[in-house]
Amino acid sequence: MSANPGTLATEDTARLATLGMIVRRRWRLLVALAVLGAIVGALASLLFSPGYQTSTSVLLQGPREPDELLTETQIAMSTVVLERASTELGWNLTGTELQDSVTAEVADGNVIAITATAETAERAQQLADQVAQEYVRFATQLISNTEDASALALQEQRKALRDQIALSNDKISELHALETQGLTVESVKARTDLESLRITLAQAIAKLDELDAASSQANLVVMGPAEQPSSPAAPTMTHLVLGGAVVFFVVGLFGHLFAARADRRLRDEAQIGAALHGTVLGGLDVPEPAKPTGSGRPAELRQWPTWAWDQLLVDRHWNDPELPVDDDEASRELRCRRLLSKLRGTSARTPRLLMVIPDDDVVAQRAGVQLVSTAAATGLARLDPVIVSATKPTIADRTGHTGLLVVVAAGSRAALELVALAGACADAGFDRSDVTVVVAYRTRPAGDRPDEPAAQVELPRQPGDAMAGSL
Repeated sequence: MSANPGTLATEDTARLATLGMIVRRRWRLLVALAVLGAIVGALASLLFSPGYQTSTSVLLQGPREPDELLTETQIAMSTVVLERASTELGWNLTGTELQDSVTAEVADGNVIAITATAETAERAQQLADQVAQEYVRFATQLISNTEDASALALQEQRKALRDQIALSNDKISELHALETQGLTVESVKARTDLESLRITLAQAIAKLDELDAASSQANLVVMGPAEQPSSPAAPTMTHLVLGGAVVFFVVGLFGHLFAARADRRLRDEAQIGAALHGTVLGGLDVPEPAKPTGSGRPAELRQWPTWAWDQLLVDRHWNDPELPVDDDEASRELRCRRLLSKLRGTSARTPRLLMVIPDDDVVAQRAGVQLVSTAAATGLARLDPVIVSATKPTIADRTGHTGLLVVVAAGSRAALELVALAGACADAGFDRSDVTVVVAYRTRPAGDRPDEPAAQVELPRQPGDAMAGSL
């Protein structure tokens, strides 16, 4: 009985059993993808690994608004500060070149955290410390060392405030003296003036405190030297290599699931016959050809890409069922005779049929070789084989043929492809009653006998080249 694997259900492709089947049948390909991902991760580490990182903190004294702290981080990362740090370190790098290696952010409180990145731990530590020092110097200059006119105006404003406070104090003393003279018009006016002076004095003191606080903002303190990092910062090369291997493995795993979802190939005989608008005679087993080994292997198979492709087991779909064990040659010959007998039926006349095989269906072509050889030996039928294009099939007009035999392999064609082939048959003048179908199934040779090489017979490539009777 011919093997009929049927269709592997794709509705449950997300089950663990399905994932296990993918790993079991395509483990070589998945391992190769993981190795490729590891290589990609190693190459990516050369571009994306940050290297060694370390940080130092700078404390800003005095009250600070959030916007002011953000401004301070921009100053710390400015090209002026970075160029000064590069000059002090003797690295001969511009501030723009160092901008990707230094970051500054606001930490808790009035603390600016400066982080430096370099290819070595020593350079990272040196860069962080030097940038912090140059930032403190530059920020102090911006706040304290202003223009002479501004500094003079600030000093005059402070002197005026102090003079105002002194005059207010003197006036208050005079008013207190007037209060001791009793309740008079002058004393009431003195009390009103006293209250006004107290308000003016409080405002002057507050303004003076603000000026003193502004002058104290020039105090920036480095809280300590940066620590020398003991290991590279994440992601390291190890992280990227492992991550690349895992990502490629998972992508390959789920890629098989998506491929199974998108698979529209027909494997059932009834579905194939319905798509071709013909009658299915049955199935025919086709053993896989023997793979050459040793020195007799052809030159193209001795090339390592072909060998690697063969080892990855990508020559067949992962969701195809396991190939059944092939019967012996006598059993296959008997099946061919029975199929040809169905073509002949009860008629004593030997039928002559045009046998159509897609050009990319190797299994069907080898099945056609078996059918033609058996037909020529037994005289049960006359078969005129022809190879047609699988994408745009074209069949010559019907001339002297009693019917048409289509040979296709199970799981090789989608329904739309078979419908297109059926349309070509109808255009050639063959109706439904004239079309018969033979489904070819791949089998694996039995373990107790050597592999049989495939018959090396070339089928006609054009409809007009069809041979009558045999190949």
